[in-house]
Amino acid sequence: MASHVSIPMPRGLLSEADAALYLGIGVTTMRGLGIPRRMLGARRLYDIRDLDEFRDTLPYEDQSNGRANTCDEILGRVSG
Repeated sequence: MASHVSIPMPRGLLSEADAALYLGIGVTTMRGLGIPRRMLGARRLYDIRDLDEFRDTLPYEDQSNGRANTCDEILGRVSG
């Protein structure tokens, strides 16, 4: 019988640790990104929409030619 793993889907506002996990980076890196935070009492929280917007502005690997290279192109398996 296959076991199922439940992965919680983030919604709304995330703590610094959860925001870093969501982006796949460390908390120290998260602190230096300058992504705006919201205040809820004394808590500073990241809005998931701001995290998505930040993620969407990141460049793809090796866009020097104006487009993203596929893994096969990078490895020389396909002529670009």
